[in-house]
Amino acid sequence: MAESATRYLYLTRHGEAAPDGSGLTADGRRQAVLLGRRLADRPIAAVHHGPLPRAAQSARLIAEQLGGGRPGNEPLGGGPLGGGWQAGAVPTVCEEAGDYVPYVPERHELPADSADYLLDFLAQSTAEERARGPELARRAVQRFTGPVAGGEDRHELVVTHAFLIGWLVRHALSAPAWRWLGLNSCNAALTVIRYTPGRPSYVLLHNDMRHLPDELCWTGFPSEARC
Repeated sequence: MAESATRYLYLTRHGEAAPDGSGLTADGRRQAVLLGRRLADRPIAAVHHGPLPRAAQSARLIAEQLGGGRPGNEPLGGGPLGGGWQAGAVPTVCEEAGDYVPYVPERHELPADSADYLLDFLAQSTAEERARGPELARRAVQRFTGPVAGGEDRHELVVTHAFLIGWLVRHALSAPAWRWLGLNSCNAALTVIRYTPGRPSYVLLHNDMRHLPDELCWTGFPSEARC
């Protein structure tokens, strides 16, 4: 039997996005830098991100903090992207980490008391998002989940969007396909899933914001969903 090792999959939603879609707000840049600092001592071997500007910029800011971190006296956001480049994993764009609807359930799959609400929510997405999403979701599971080949554990970061994080958490828990709905993530919050050979997958963290000060927490969530 081929040797395999544990994969640690780090998932984060991009930082707070600018209203015009051009990238991140000032708070979003701070969120990404602070997440990068949190991960600076982790042996991240790869950083993947979706193609939209808010994910690409977040990935660059996070990656700048990896592989040794910034000098201690450098101010937060000291450079145009939040600091000087450090030796670490180089961010790589991939379509599987993009923003799409991973699965659209039929009404009979949903709880009767929330089916109308969930279907109305999904109706807000575009036909393109719904059409291409299932194939991208299948490829994301294939690319990002499960143990890795070889004898060394691997740590990977995916900078993405809330829908994919919900989909991969649902997959890790072997929950019904529709149950990605309601598994939300704040901007720059951290989710970690462990895939160890011969064991069930473990969700070690979900939507963790301990690296963010209070004023940067819960962005991307409606006020009634904050706690």
